[in-house]
Amino acid sequence: MKKLLLSFTIILSAACSTAQPGQWDTKSKKAIKYVEESMAAIRELNPYTGLPDYETAIALTDKAIAKDPEFSDAYLMKADYCMEIGRINDAIDAYRKALEVNPTVSSTGYVYFDLCLLEWSQGMYEDALKHATIYKSFPGANPEFLIETNWVIANCEFAINAIKNPVPFKPVNVGAGVNSHEYEYFPTLTVDQKQLLFTRLVTDSRGNQQEDFFISTSLDGYWNTGEPMPRNINTPNNEGAPTFAPDGRTLIFVGCIDERYGYGEGRRGYGSCDLFITQKSGNMWYDPINLPGGVNTANWETQPSLSADGKTLYFIRGPVRGSGKTNQRNGDIYVATLLEDGTFSEAKKLPDNVNTPKSESSVLIHPDGRTLYFASNGHIGMGGYDIYMTTLQPDGTWSDPKNLGYPINTNGNENSLLVFADGKLAIFASDRAGGLGALDLYEFEMPEEIRPTKTIYMTGTVFDSKTNAKLQAEFRLIDLETGKEVVYSSSDPKTGSFLVTLPINKDYALLVNKEGYLPYSENFTLSVPENSEEPYHKDVPLVPENEIGGTVTLKNVFFDLDSYNLRPESFIELDNLAQYLKDNPTLKIELQGHTDTQGDDKHNMELSSNRAKAVYDYLVSKGIAKERLTHKGYGETQPVVSDEEIAKMQTEKEKKAAHQENRRTVYKITGV
Repeated sequence: MKKLLLSFTIILSAACSTAQPGQWDTKSKKAIKYVEESMAAIRELNPYTGLPDYETAIALTDKAIAKDPEFSDAYLMKADYCMEIGRINDAIDAYRKALEVNPTVSSTGYVYFDLCLLEWSQGMYEDALKHATIYKSFPGANPEFLIETNWVIANCEFAINAIKNPVPFKPVNVGAGVNSHEYEYFPTLTVDQKQLLFTRLVTDSRGNQQEDFFISTSLDGYWNTGEPMPRNINTPNNEGAPTFAPDGRTLIFVGCIDERYGYGEGRRGYGSCDLFITQKSGNMWYDPINLPGGVNTANWETQPSLSADGKTLYFIRGPVRGSGKTNQRNGDIYVATLLEDGTFSEAKKLPDNVNTPKSESSVLIHPDGRTLYFASNGHIGMGGYDIYMTTLQPDGTWSDPKNLGYPINTNGNENSLLVFADGKLAIFASDRAGGLGALDLYEFEMPEEIRPTKTIYMTGTVFDSKTNAKLQAEFRLIDLETGKEVVYSSSDPKTGSFLVTLPINKDYALLVNKEGYLPYSENFTLSVPENSEEPYHKDVPLVPENEIGGTVTLKNVFFDLDSYNLRPESFIELDNLAQYLKDNPTLKIELQGHTDTQGDDKHNMELSSNRAKAVYDYLVSKGIAKERLTHKGYGETQPVVSDEEIAKMQTEKEKKAAHQENRRTVYKITGV
């Protein structure tokens, strides 16, 4: 989709580019007659289109040039007319010819200025750089034009260097299952890479166009034929720019008002375009609602991207409809966070090293939670909209954006980038030659230097440990190194399944809570082979809380080696247990310490007792009454894995894991 993005200064300067009648630089009366007829042609509107008849005017300037090939004014007029109807290459040729036949035709340099802008827009970087440099040499150069000229020079220098140092890029059409003769764009993907949702511009039998969602599933490396989303999602109005939650059960998208249909059945909005949210239960999508909270305003909000933890939403906000500012600044990147009440906060604009005085669009937060991709025409690049990346730093700032390079970026408009969770593959929209339609989706391998942190998805099912019934439950994943919550979500109410995405090579705590059940905990290191695409799987059996004698292992309680000093990363789980006990004030528990069978029996018994007492003391310090708690050490008397079983294991790694499983802190329900 190569929309010409030129400054209004072109129109301003071009309006002054032609000589006035009686001042023509030709002696040919017939040539003058033709250019004056061309001027009359654009004053009289075409009765069919209601627009100036530029094609007739261009034909008349060609006749004037035929009468006098040295007639520079006729070339300038032709260039002006061609620009008005988007015949940019013809305008460039006309400007160049005017300078060729009359090097002094541009006494103030305006022709060089207009020409360099046009050449830059078409990717003629060497020529644009040359003509921009010439314009800067004019003593009377317009100061405002000089600002634009310096911008062109900086971009051309970048582009020339980028072309000399291309990045690896071999885009492949994703196929007829997704692409059609219509426009396809704005893809989003579940992290298991099994469902691709995209926007299609559809045309009805009457020629009316509007945007709908289609979803394609992956099968044996191919994308099946995309099916439209249900009619409570797709409406006769426009739906576009979707973002999936990682598990594909929550969808946030853009709905825009239309005088014929409003926002769509049952939808209400605040501005010309708002963000809406819908959720899936089993195979059914609920009716969308306006996104709760402070995101939507009288401005237009569009192109959302939801972080993998479901707690941070990035999107584009533009001016109020009808404000007249659309051409000055089309959009900025904003961010909002999920609040405890389930609504989103008022949005804040990203800093000025990311947002520019021009326009940003097509924002994407990668599942790593820190790499942001977006399109912009306000950063140094190849021209039009280029795609950039910026990274969230540990101190909360954003790095200066990095251009993804040539030929990912070109002099046209690049947007709609989707980067897979593993960071290796990406999908983008392009109107390049050889596609199936006007705008298709293409897949390519991301160059190493612009890849995000590799993430992998984790799946599981929450179920009742006694009945095996599938359960909906809230769960949290904590980065044990930082203590920060990286995922807060819930399992499917019908299937009990969940799917989240996490950066690899980190230690995590999994905490699961459901009313009527004991809290569940687990810890694991998400390490996978370098080229592995297999998900990490963890099922969650929940124990009913009214079961006296039921036990739960506190898998995120850690002690220093051969010590009963609680390590700080234990506090996350113990705080969770303390809150659970406060929420269930009649519950009584016994805290148990267990060791492996290595070492002295007496020492192990003493160590386990002290560890159980340490947990007891911590819970008391958090306000839990002493009479509700007891503590006891069991040493090595109750191993989960016996010495006989360990002796049969083949590797030291297996044996080490077995001993680790025996070293544990447990609580048992002693009263309800």
